[in-house]
Amino acid sequence: MFLSAAHADTGDTAWLLAATALVLLMTPGLALFYGGMVRTKSVLNMLMMSFVSIALVTVVWLAGGYTLAFGDDLGAGLLGGLSHAGMRGLGPDSVQGTVPTLLFATFQLTFAIVTAALISGAIADRAKFGAWLVFVPVWALLVYVPVAHWVWGPGGWIAHHLGALDFAGGLPVEITSGASGLALCLVLGPRLGFRKDAMRPHNLPMVILGAGLLWFGWFGFNAGSAMGANGLAAAVFLNTLAAGCTGLLGWLFVEQKRDGHPTTLGAASGAVAGLVAVTPSCGSVSLLGALVVGLAAGVVCSYAVGWKFKLDYDDSLDVVGVHLVGGIIGTLLIGLFAEKAMTGGAEGLFYGGGLAQLGRQAVAVVAVAAYAFAVTYGIGRLLDRVMGFRAAEDQEHTGLDLTVHAETAYDHGVLGHGAPVAHSVLPTAQKVKSQP
Repeated sequence: MFLSAAHADTGDTAWLLAATALVLLMTPGLALFYGGMVRTKSVLNMLMMSFVSIALVTVVWLAGGYTLAFGDDLGAGLLGGLSHAGMRGLGPDSVQGTVPTLLFATFQLTFAIVTAALISGAIADRAKFGAWLVFVPVWALLVYVPVAHWVWGPGGWIAHHLGALDFAGGLPVEITSGASGLALCLVLGPRLGFRKDAMRPHNLPMVILGAGLLWFGWFGFNAGSAMGANGLAAAVFLNTLAAGCTGLLGWLFVEQKRDGHPTTLGAASGAVAGLVAVTPSCGSVSLLGALVVGLAAGVVCSYAVGWKFKLDYDDSLDVVGVHLVGGIIGTLLIGLFAEKAMTGGAEGLFYGGGLAQLGRQAVAVVAVAAYAFAVTYGIGRLLDRVMGFRAAEDQEHTGLDLTVHAETAYDHGVLGHGAPVAHSVLPTAQKVKSQP
């Protein structure tokens, strides 16, 4: 698994260093994306849930997460060993493929960070911050790490035994976060006023900025997964751009036909939906396939975000509708559009490969979604029973920024409504009531 330092390629290493920084930037981008989508009273709490995930997942990953995900398989393709716990034995001379092992481990760490942060959008406005601090490291070890090993680890059963394809994380990132978000929605229950009160995004420019940073970082996410500065990385880079564009256009088309007006939020959400769907497929499909994948995600996800009102689950910021549904679309469409020129062997139905690859993709989707949902639901229920996962009703009504963090994002009330909020906080801030 580890080669001598002489095999490290400087070009590949330089590209992966840049890609790692790009993927890490996605978490602050996600924080802004989510922060703009919530109401003013919980903006800082939303930002904090993403930022604290960077610290929590990093500690867990370095302690044991990396070796469990990418260490030598213990058998049956389910989990890696503990030979590199605490990053033991992985000095600067260790090389994996053509890049330093420590860089590879850091690159994979950034994936784990953003995946955990994604879940927070499903439970925005109503989760205890203390419970979130416990949930993230436990979830990373029990859910993300095993799935990452199944898909990318040495001997992982999905890649090596089942033969399903996932280039950059449709299964361990998108489907896992979406299914986990759905589980926590059910554990915490809906927000106060769900289906009754208007809960519109308070800052759409912030949403667009966050989406732009996510899109920028996604080039490192997908093209970096080629693990080298090569032609595959270039093809994946272009596929990523193309799918984001058709996702955006597909969502706006639906809004125009259905609602009579294309929206800023729709443009941001459509781009993200296209990027989500192309994540698993970007290294398996041609440019045409990427365009179709992005368009399909933009159209389907624009309807899927409304399912929460019909099925009565409160997915606050559409993690289920975009990441779970988009991840499923992208993973399944590999079975239709995979090309030998990209995969090196496997082909989809439309390119003469029959239904076999589609069947493998479907099994992987069901297995990962079911595992992530079941384990996350169990973790959520346990934490709710032990320490409470749902914020108190008065905290939720006043806003988590003031009641949990003793801060407010804006100095002059809520978008000009209500009494001004004092700059100084605690203990006097506890008496201040913000508008919902």
